[in-house]
Amino acid sequence: MTSDRNPFSGLRLDAIDATRRRFLTVTGAAMGLAVVGSLPGLASADGAAVELTQLPEYPFALGVASGDPLSDSVVLWTRLAPRPLEAFGGLGPRPVLVQWQLAEDPGFRRVVQSGTARARREESYSVHVDVKGLRPWREYWYRFRVGRHLSPVGRTRTAPAPGSSPQALKFAFASCQAYWEGYYTAYRDLAAREHDVVFHLGDYLYEYGVGVGAGVRRQQLPSHTLRETVTLDEYRSRYALYKLDADLQAAHASAPWIVTMDDHEVENNWADEIPEGNTPTPTRNEFVVRRANAFRAWWEHMPVRLSQQPIGPDLQLYRRFQYGDLVRFNLLDTRQYRDDQAAGDGSDPPNPGSLDPNRTITGAEQERWLLDGFAERSARWEVLAHQTAIAQLDTRAGAEVIVPMDTWDGYVASRQRVLGGAAERGVRNLVSIAGDLHRSVVSELKADYADPAAPVVGTEFVGTSISSGRDGMDNDEGGLTILAENPHVKFSNFQRGYVTVDVTPDQWVADYRVVDLVTVPDGTVSTRTRLAVADGEPTIHVVGGQ
Repeated sequence: MTSDRNPFSGLRLDAIDATRRRFLTVTGAAMGLAVVGSLPGLASADGAAVELTQLPEYPFALGVASGDPLSDSVVLWTRLAPRPLEAFGGLGPRPVLVQWQLAEDPGFRRVVQSGTARARREESYSVHVDVKGLRPWREYWYRFRVGRHLSPVGRTRTAPAPGSSPQALKFAFASCQAYWEGYYTAYRDLAAREHDVVFHLGDYLYEYGVGVGAGVRRQQLPSHTLRETVTLDEYRSRYALYKLDADLQAAHASAPWIVTMDDHEVENNWADEIPEGNTPTPTRNEFVVRRANAFRAWWEHMPVRLSQQPIGPDLQLYRRFQYGDLVRFNLLDTRQYRDDQAAGDGSDPPNPGSLDPNRTITGAEQERWLLDGFAERSARWEVLAHQTAIAQLDTRAGAEVIVPMDTWDGYVASRQRVLGGAAERGVRNLVSIAGDLHRSVVSELKADYADPAAPVVGTEFVGTSISSGRDGMDNDEGGLTILAENPHVKFSNFQRGYVTVDVTPDQWVADYRVVDLVTVPDGTVSTRTRLAVADGEPTIHVVGGQ
């Protein structure tokens, strides 16, 4: 609801396949309730819910965020958690009324919309407000309030109007942020550099249990990190731990985020309903329940719409975002529908499994959705925003080709259908952005790497990790081998960081921002390289950096 009265005045800041699995029939309705974490609220004598409008402790310890921007709407997010690492953030069973406000200026002198949302226990007191009726391609600022407590201020921005022709877009993308392996210095840098939108391409958290005394931030690790996440409460606590980081909060507050997930939000290298080999949930039934827990906690902690609530172990993750006729982003899901990794996972030569024409990394329905979208040719730059490398990456020196089975190298037919389909449908500039590898790898894309004469059909920019892998170096032995064995790879780096991109009708320019040290709180961030692709020419050029 909207109101002309300003409830914030005079306050201080004080500190698809959603139905293809019948989840509840797997283990019964009782387990379904346990997975969702739904508990009844208190009720008054007349049966109405008793809602809190005051809280004694500061509830915004996990910060604020916005996301999934459209031309006329954006999602505002927060989660109330006075004691974030306790169950339900330390809150009782009652719903809490949360006021929100959106303005055209950071001082909130020009408030354009405001309203009230209900934070409920069954959603871990998260709030997802889909603010509609906004102006296209506009900056806005937002905040939340509960009683006397006022949240930090976040900045967001809507997408351009349909059919418009924006002359520039500036965005960033990041992935892989193991909390105990390093500080989030890269996010501090990202927050200081204004972006229209930020993409997170997976591994927002890691499910692993961390041994006593392990990790760079071991003095900050609560006891629940000693065990691997399986239950809903464990996934919720792990997200809360990550979101307590001030630099991550600043990055979220600096721009709207568009998020997908990779494997570690659930479990390492999972594939559809199949867990990894060494797992605390070895049966399909156990893993499906665990996946539902992970999906639920992901939705509760991400700035995505109410309509994206998972249904048991199913989550509609792939979707599109249009920035006029300049850029269209196709956000993919390469976990939920993929066939199991070939050859038992790991790195292997191309084999009957990886070359099987019937195997897929996207699933048939998502692949059709993607190829049908290519045929529309609605933007100058068609971007695949997803989890892991499409390009072939031979990782062994010598004549034998050894490639990872968890990337698109393990699903060669998928690569050929998607890249070949883009060329057949006349996609003007195909660009892939991805993460997962914990290293930066920039490549020229071919539909068929077995054919030396196959044309280049696009370009790929894989970003390194924010912290996973610790400090790294300019290039390790693995990176040097990738450069030597793959002539289509044009850049490799093994430091931590993120990528910021400037897109115009004429060119795509990517800056690889790297951190010299993430094992200390105040590493130095610099531009390692600047790489460009000209409109209509899928060739990568170095235009700056070291």
